[in-house]
Amino acid sequence: MEGRPLQEPNDQELIERARGGDLGAYDELVRRHQEVAFRTAVLLAGGPLEAQDATQDAFVKAHAALGRFRDDSPFRPWLLTIVANEARNRRRSAGRRLALAARIAEDRPAGEAAPSPEATVLDHERRTELTAAIDRLGDDDRNVIGCRYLLELSEAETADVLRLPRGTVKSRLSRALARLRTELELATPAAGGPR
Repeated sequence: MEGRPLQEPNDQELIERARGGDLGAYDELVRRHQEVAFRTAVLLAGGPLEAQDATQDAFVKAHAALGRFRDDSPFRPWLLTIVANEARNRRRSAGRRLALAARIAEDRPAGEAAPSPEATVLDHERRTELTAAIDRLGDDDRNVIGCRYLLELSEAETADVLRLPRGTVKSRLSRALARLRTELELATPAAGGPR
């Protein structure tokens, strides 16, 4: 039928083609998921260079493991679990503290008006305070806050990436946010009070 737009294949169709040896199909899966995979790796690996390597290794491992992928499962959480494992392994082997990459989350959508210089300075100060407060939290708190709010993963995806039950994600997130509020309150002197 002429004039009918071609429908993009879904992830499952691309997986089937990739299992059959179609490297172009796997390239398309990489293209679709590389941004969230990299952001996940930055969050868990501690830096962009480690994240880049972790992401690349994760995509190679995911390709090799496509035969074990369950067809009734969504691809993204499965892939992000592999990415998270690679990133954690790199972080552990390097022995570094997790540093949140807030600048990834601060990208302004195209077409949005540029903020005033004053607003830019205030936004930067708030982000710096927030990042410092998050960095003072323990690993579990940083990871759950980062996945849910910096990477904007759903609770289910966060549970898959962090290998936790969904209920644990909810309770851990609640406690982590309470500790973050406390950290922010301790870091922000009362208005008019001594500094």
